[in-house]
Amino acid sequence: MSTPLTVSFEVFPPKTVDGLTQLTATVERLTAAAPSFVSVTYGAGGTDRERSFDAIRAVRSVGVEVAGHLTCVGQSIADVHAVVDQYEALGVSQIVALRGDPPGGVDARYSAHPDGYHRTADLVGAVAGRFDVSVSAYPERHPQSPSLDHDLDVLADKVASGARRAVTQMFFENRDFVAYCDAVRARRLAVDVVPGIFPIHSFPAVSRFAARCGAAMPAAIASRFAGLDDDPCATHEVAADVAAEQITELVAHGVRHVHLYTLNRAELALAVCERLGLVESVTAR
Repeated sequence: MSTPLTVSFEVFPPKTVDGLTQLTATVERLTAAAPSFVSVTYGAGGTDRERSFDAIRAVRSVGVEVAGHLTCVGQSIADVHAVVDQYEALGVSQIVALRGDPPGGVDARYSAHPDGYHRTADLVGAVAGRFDVSVSAYPERHPQSPSLDHDLDVLADKVASGARRAVTQMFFENRDFVAYCDAVRARRLAVDVVPGIFPIHSFPAVSRFAARCGAAMPAAIASRFAGLDDDPCATHEVAADVAAEQITELVAHGVRHVHLYTLNRAELALAVCERLGLVESVTAR
């Protein structure tokens, strides 16, 4: 009997009290898919950390395991460990350790905090004894990396420091993910590579974001969204189909866990899960 597919979700901290209430309702709905965990993002440079803590409390109130994001950029070691202590107090069981984008965004030049961790691997090593640690991975190479080999060197350092899981940036060409996993295996890196799947809630918005992240958008996918920009219902159905088809193909390649980027939207994430047989039906939107 094959191992069943499992899923996890990513959410972000809302800016308002009403948003927190909505986030709690969203995560309650997502529990229909029995997620392994829900990850909560964290502002670049430690900005809005209180909102991240509030979001974690909201997710924990539903009874779901939480993976708290933690970044190096813009923070001293003392600041980072203050966040780690708070995560532990909030019942966080996992950490997603990241370098983090500079305040200017993914295209800005990265500069380590003078009193901070200079490499993600150092951050991983500092928290691996207290948490289950995940890190990032880039099937099409990090936008600022000179080569895939360099990317794999960085991943190898993070794994050596204690990372157990690597969750990928969005991608839409499964062959890129498969080739990346082959390269990881060739390096004999003891890490689970989890595909990060980004359902296309808005093709113009997601295609722009993908371009900034260096993620190729296949023409075959673009053609399926052609003419749907003003039809949210049709976009929703096509987006759920595209994501579910992508995941089904990945399962055929041996994937047993996927991480869905939700943008705090339960409806589309659950529609994908319904197509995969992870939930019986999607409640009315």
